[in-house]
Amino acid sequence: MKVAFFSAKPYEKSFFEEANHSHQYSLNYLDIPLNVHTANLAKGADVVCIFVNDKADAKVIKVLAQNGIQLIALRCAGYNNVDLSACREEGIQVVRVPAYSPYSVAEHTIALILTLNRKTHRAYNRVKEGNFSLDGLMGFDLHGKTVGMIGLGKIGFITAQILKGFGCRVLGYDIAEDKEAKQIGVEYVSLQELLRTSDIISLHCPLTPQTHHIINKETISQMKKGVMIINTGRGALIDAKAAIRGLKNEQIGYMGLDVYEEEADLFFEDLSEKVIKDDVFMRLLTFPNVLITGHQAFFTQNAMHNIAETTLQNIHEYEQKLPLTNQVKV
Repeated sequence: MKVAFFSAKPYEKSFFEEANHSHQYSLNYLDIPLNVHTANLAKGADVVCIFVNDKADAKVIKVLAQNGIQLIALRCAGYNNVDLSACREEGIQVVRVPAYSPYSVAEHTIALILTLNRKTHRAYNRVKEGNFSLDGLMGFDLHGKTVGMIGLGKIGFITAQILKGFGCRVLGYDIAEDKEAKQIGVEYVSLQELLRTSDIISLHCPLTPQTHHIINKETISQMKKGVMIINTGRGALIDAKAAIRGLKNEQIGYMGLDVYEEEADLFFEDLSEKVIKDDVFMRLLTFPNVLITGHQAFFTQNAMHNIAETTLQNIHEYEQKLPLTNQVKV
């Protein structure tokens, strides 16, 4: 099997090469993203392997089908960047990695909360400059705070477990209530109740038409003044312009983002020598109470190993005409 990797990064190759020892596939690593201009580079491959910011819209799917691609292997959990209707029309199957390491994202969520609260990023820079003043570094005890979880899948559940360990009250909002989450003390409430009551709101739901911009002008107005918002899910869960207004009027007291709606043109690249033209993103960076990381929540050795193993196993199942364990229904 010949596999064309788009948006391939150097740090991925060692994990995939190790996982490939038992498969011996021909892996072609392309450091460019998949889009309508690059889709023809898949010619000669059997499988296309893509990541979160690759664009597999209807036009791209058509080009892939014309080049004989019959399988798209996502090396991530989300698949909102793939036009599933177009895949169905062209007879292309889609597989994904549904659970690479929920601990990695959950733990990064906690890291954002703790860093924003105790301002360790600012303290680090101060101490390096010989400034040991504590002015402006005061935080609050997490113990006793109410945290609202929007989405309680595997990542949300593990995040809730950690927060319960801190002594937090954890509220949950999801389309279905999970028995195990209830057993650890998660209280399921309406979205309105969660917004009204939570000191911290953490987003862990998938991006769907129903959750697109679930954090918007209206929902922000329902939150506690000074609320902390954390997003390690999908960028488009938050209306960034509405969030900026919320930060300016101090309705939002803290914001931690590992994802951003227009991140495809920014994240995973070194832009330190270039002018970033995204005015909304640059405005977010000006706030002292906003912390942004470049979609690194998933990025642990454990997660990368699992992503590589599962992705190649998905391809193996396709090659051997076995039931596709991690198939996305198109």
